Amino acid sequence: MRVVIVGATGNAGTALLRRLRTETDLEIAGVARRLPEPEGVYRDVDWHSVDVAGEGAAARLEPIFRGAAAVINLSWQIQPSHSPRRLFRTNVLGGREVARAVLRTGVGTLVQASSVGVYSPGPKDEFVTESHPRSGVVESSYSRHKALVERMLDEIEGDHPGLRVVRVRPGLIFQREAGTEIARYFAGPLLPARLLRHERIPVVPSHRRLRMQAVHADDVADAYARILRTDIRGAFNIAAGPVLDPRLAAEVFRGVRVPVPAIALTGAAALSWHLRLQPIDAGWVHLALNAPLMSSARATAELGWQPRHDAVAALRELVAGIAARAGLAPSPPLSADPDQPGRPGGLARGRLPGTGDPY
Repeated sequence: MRVVIVGATGNAGTALLRRLRTETDLEIAGVARRLPEPEGVYRDVDWHSVDVAGEGAAARLEPIFRGAAAVINLSWQIQPSHSPRRLFRTNVLGGREVARAVLRTGVGTLVQASSVGVYSPGPKDEFVTESHPRSGVVESSYSRHKALVERMLDEIEGDHPGLRVVRVRPGLIFQREAGTEIARYFAGPLLPARLLRHERIPVVPSHRRLRMQAVHADDVADAYARILRTDIRGAFNIAAGPVLDPRLAAEVFRGVRVPVPAIALTGAAALSWHLRLQPIDAGWVHLALNAPLMSSARATAELGWQPRHDAVAALRELVAGIAARAGLAPSPPLSADPDQPGRPGGLARGRLPGTGDPY
């Protein structure tokens, strides 16, 4: 069975390649804008360089997709956050190009990486199912883009009932190898990396709605692998317990909780982003405060999926990776080397991120 993974060099893509290497009957093709060095998990993959945001991307994807049983679209861009049009071209228009190529080549299954971010604001004291409204959190461009992509999938399903469409909606995806990438895209030079070497965060901002879910990248990859072996359609929430909140973070990282009003959290993020002191806008704070908690009961019941790592273990692994500037040298998105051509600056030189993308 031939499977094409679009966005195969990022956080989830790398874990998925690692997982699918154990499936001996699969032929894997990888698509990325910047190709990796063919070593490690990137060996034995049929690599193709395509920018899904580029003009005529669907036509260039068609010969790659032809003959595939399934296409898994993981391509997504988080930075540069100061270039919203570029993000829209990759995330929404790029997703449309992938879907067009799938339809034109007769691929039977399209698996789309979605997110908890697709959901409308919801509860922080109970868990929602996949039927929760999907209008996103309006203040977050990431969330709006996820909602637009899923709306496109709704239309495709209505017009092409023969195509199996699956949406995977994970929480925050953590693994050690993504430490440098995640720090680069979400924290920048303000991150106290030295303290993280001792698993220490002295001050933890606290708000009652700062409750989020995480899952290890290997467990997300296992969900994708299970989907490939079924004929199930629809959406799957993917998250591990326990829920991560300020109380738990302060306990794990030996810090002190400091209550902060929501307006102060969003205001500080907006100002520091505007001044280019750190790389994420206030939309990410709005998303953290408003995204609901998800139930993964459907994935357990219908895929037999169970996380092998709990959320705290995944978080500890990520923090250790950030402290050690961990990454995967062959992969442009996950590389820890700020001097590699075409790769965004890292924490070592104190340069502010904002020019790279995660696929």
